[in-house]
Amino acid sequence: MTKQAGKNLHIILCVLLAASTFFSATAQSILADDTVSWPSDISAESQSAVLMNYETGTVLYEQNPDDELYPASITKILTALIAIENSDLSEIVTFSEASIYNTEGSSIARDVGEEMTMEQCLYGMMLESANECAYAIAEHVGGTLENFVDMMNEKAAELGCTHTHFNNPNGLPDEEHYTSAMDMALIAKAAYANETFRIICGTEYYEIPATNKHEDITYLRNHHNMLYPYSSYLYDGCVGGKTGYTTEANSTLVTFAQRNDMTLICVVMNANAPQHYLDTINLFDWGFANFTMWNVADNETSYTTPLESFYESDSLLFDSRNSLITLDETAQIILPAGADFSQVQSALVYDEDNVPSLEYTYDSKNVGYASFTMTDISDITFALPSDIANTSVKGSNDADEPLEIPLVKVFMWAGIAVVVVIIIILLVFFQKNYYIIRHKIETRRGRDSFNAYSKREERRRRRELKREMKRRSKW
Repeated sequence: MTKQAGKNLHIILCVLLAASTFFSATAQSILADDTVSWPSDISAESQSAVLMNYETGTVLYEQNPDDELYPASITKILTALIAIENSDLSEIVTFSEASIYNTEGSSIARDVGEEMTMEQCLYGMMLESANECAYAIAEHVGGTLENFVDMMNEKAAELGCTHTHFNNPNGLPDEEHYTSAMDMALIAKAAYANETFRIICGTEYYEIPATNKHEDITYLRNHHNMLYPYSSYLYDGCVGGKTGYTTEANSTLVTFAQRNDMTLICVVMNANAPQHYLDTINLFDWGFANFTMWNVADNETSYTTPLESFYESDSLLFDSRNSLITLDETAQIILPAGADFSQVQSALVYDEDNVPSLEYTYDSKNVGYASFTMTDISDITFALPSDIANTSVKGSNDADEPLEIPLVKVFMWAGIAVVVVIIIILLVFFQKNYYIIRHKIETRRGRDSFNAYSKREERRRRRELKREMKRRSKW
């Protein structure tokens, strides 16, 4: 949305929400006495853990979320996101000597000068955690490894990371390469919003065809055991993720899981295997059992204006047919199981372009947002109630058609009515206070006249005094 559109939407919201307050007694929802407490009956064995709802960004559970730890290969989530955003999947990536000889650990045994598409490199990096693929991707996208690392840190800062500094694209041990579970959750949320990333990280198997250096097909299998069909940790609803391990970092894990209309992101760091899987499974089970999603457009009533006496719709603000602004029909909030939408608090917030949205909180926690869409005013009409609209109109050839009034005329007459009311109020006020006003005016005039008279007398007295002193001086 452009800044100008944001300003227009801001003005319309101010007017319409003011009208909503005037016409409706509905006020902001407040937490009731029977509010369901935020669930907290869960813990993790890993040093640091975060469970986040993808749709809203709400943190459902956190344990040492800001501890700065080594991420190992979950670093590659950010590497993949930056590569997808800054390259085409069909681009040819050539493996340099540095990409082969400056990496160790997980690999798919590429050779110097080997050529693969960006898509193939991404699958090699995300499924088999190939460090040489991450290095080659970084050189291809950034020009140099150093430039790509700068891109990583800039992107992390843009996403709101405050406990992160990356020093390589693959997560190999480095004292200057660290992040936190909360920052990784923010990175994972941004990555999962990208459709290409979602497809890659959720793929179980992939085949890289013969290349200029390898005659045989390279078979890839996703290392994430909650996704792998024959693993004892296979999880119902797991849709992707990334594993990580080094001696310094211990086991790290980022996982995405979806059930019904809820998607959860779990990050665990510094765990002893297989506790990273066990903690993730326990947190997912707890999250799906203790929270529910609510559609905002289907439940929001605090910002509507019921005008049944005039309009056919019972909602002026967010009626799907005749509204100036509508709520995002896909917007959702997340609440503890047993809580009700009426118990949330909502407030208008504005982004850097002054574009408004609704922010929802529950038990002092942010539980979601809903954006607005502005309708073209020229296309909006309001229909009168059927008992009036079906009445014949003199001069009309279609008496059975509902009478529709253009919105511009509605606002014009409403503005005229407001001006008339203001004038009437001023006249009534003037009539009731006529004598008081006249008395104040006459008193002010009298005071001014007396002051003017006093000044004239003072000047006259001074002139006479001067003349008298001159006469005496001659004597």
